[in-house]
This record gives sequence, C-alpha cells and structure tokens, in this order.
Amino acid sequence: PALGLFLFTIAHDPLRIIILIAGAFFWLASLLLSSLIWFITVKASNPQDEPLQKGLLIFGVMFSVLLQEAFRYLYYKLLRKAIEGLVALSEDGCSPISIQQMAYAVAGVGFGLMSGAFSMINLLADALGPGTVGIHGDSQLYFLTSAFMTMVLIFLHTFWGILFFHGCEHRCWWEITAVIVMHLAVSGSTFCNPLYMGSLVPSYLLMATAATWAYLLSGGSAQNLRRFLLCKS
Repeated sequence: PALGLFLFTIAHDPLRIIILIAGAFFWLASLLLSSLIWFITVKASNPQDEPLQKGLLIFGVMFSVLLQEAFRYLYYKLLRKAIEGLVALSEDGCSPISIQQMAYAVAGVGFGLMSGAFSMINLLADALGPGTVGIHGDSQLYFLTSAFMTMVLIFLHTFWGILFFHGCEHRCWWEITAVIVMHLAVSGSTFCNPLYMGSLVPSYLLMATAATWAYLLSGGSAQNLRRFLLCKS
C-alpha cells in the first residue's frame, strides 16, 4: 500500500519527489538526534539496573516522538518559505504545489516511508538469525504483526502530516496537540508486545480516526466518497 501511494500520487511529479526526499531526510535527522541522546543516557547509566534501562527505553521512545513532531514543525516553516519563493518565480503568481499537497507528500508520506523502511530493515536484520521465532512458546506471528504495524505507522504519518499542517496553517493548536497525543499513544502501545493485539487494534482504530479526520479537512465529504465507491465522476 505504501508503494502504491508513492507510485500513483508522487512518482509522476519531480517536485513532489524532491520534497518527499527532503522530508525523509528531516525524519532521519530527528532519528539521529534522538538516538544520540538515548545512547548517551544508556552509556551513562548502570546497565545492570533493569528497571532503569526499561525506563530509559520508554523515555527514548517518547522523546523520539516529540522530536519527530518538532522536526515536522520545522519543516513546515521551511516549506512555507519555499512556497513564497515558488510564487515569486512563477509566471501566474501561483505556487505549483499547494500546502495540502506538501503536507501529504512531505510531512506525511516522506516521514512514513522512511520510518517504515527503518522498521523493516531492523526486522530483516533480526530475521537472519540465529534462532527460530516462537520456539520457546512465544507467538510465531512476530514478523507478520510487525509488517502490519509498519504499514499502519506509514499511513498514520501520512494522515498526521495533513492534520499537523492544517493546524499550523489555521493556528489550531489543539489539532497539533491531537497529533502528538496520537503519536505518543501509538508508540506507547508497542510496549504491550508481545501481546500484539494490545498494540495493533488501538493503532488501527486511531488510523481510521485520523484518516476520517484528514479526509474531512482536505475537503472530502460523504457524497464524494459515495461517488468514488460507485465510480461516478
């Protein structure tokens, strides 16, 4: 599904591709900074203290979420300046790409694809072995559920990008707060693993909520959805 989003909505437009790659770079920068801070805190603590290490892991995840959203906001400010430059250079005084399209292609799909790529790389590295998943009675669905979790995160980042940019454009700070809270909730639910239903079900429910919200903010309606399902123009 993530590849479909890229091929059908972004790949045909060089400007969208450039913006997507830049957005993915911003996500990487946030990951690098949060990883560096987590690495320093772990090295400075007692590795034998398991409760402390678990607390540091929770802190690292929550801090990473906040840092990702901070970089999303920084990139929004940068894109706002870029739009002004594109308008000044265009012949008709209009930007070739709207802020809504940037929200989708940059803070949305760009962040989502990069986070999904890193998730899958880590899983595939673990899949090389040694060991067999579920050999000690654990769930054998580890890789399958991880794939579904990666997919939902890609879609959530896409919808969060639309909601976040809309909140910044209209100064609706509660929308930005809602995005941060949802991001924290989804990331926090992964600590329920290996009880995978405890993370997958809430994440997909939040994805449905965020998708509906983003659809309505983008100008969608029940009538438009019905026409789409019935293949009417």
